[in-house]
Amino acid sequence: MQKDFSYPLKIDELSQKEQRYALKADKAQLAVIKDILKVEDVKSFEADIILKLSRKAHRLDIEGEVRALIELKSVISLENFERLYCVPFAYYYDTQMTYQDWQEMDFGLSDDAPEIIENGRIDLGAVALEQLALVLEDYPRQEGENFEFVSEFDDETTKRANPFTVLEKLKK
Repeated sequence: MQKDFSYPLKIDELSQKEQRYALKADKAQLAVIKDILKVEDVKSFEADIILKLSRKAHRLDIEGEVRALIELKSVISLENFERLYCVPFAYYYDTQMTYQDWQEMDFGLSDDAPEIIENGRIDLGAVALEQLALVLEDYPRQEGENFEFVSEFDDETTKRANPFTVLEKLKK
């Protein structure tokens, strides 16, 4: 395994048979993933990925699942807690499409737009990390934690501080 959790594959070297990849991060890679995701800690990170290449259709289908045990900090209690993520995913690459072709296409919101292959390679490590990053919460909190706003002002203080209340009195 490489230190930075990168698993590049050349599209030209792939066979058209279904190929399976099992990625598992070691201790050094977990530290790199922690820095990339900007979380408190990454306890484990694994991905099972299946590739299906069709040269005739110029299509590379990718599907799989990412599993990770992540330590997060609650934005409410500021306590660390662990959350297990199991993220299934599926999408495809167009093996011949360029960025210019992609920009010229007219994709609707419901259309399944293909991904683009850069320099004839894809990185399975980056694919797996991206899938996890897409489901991480921006403001994590533990199960059952709710944010309740309590004003430091009572209704009377708020009414007096409101500039429109003063204007209302002038109007009378």
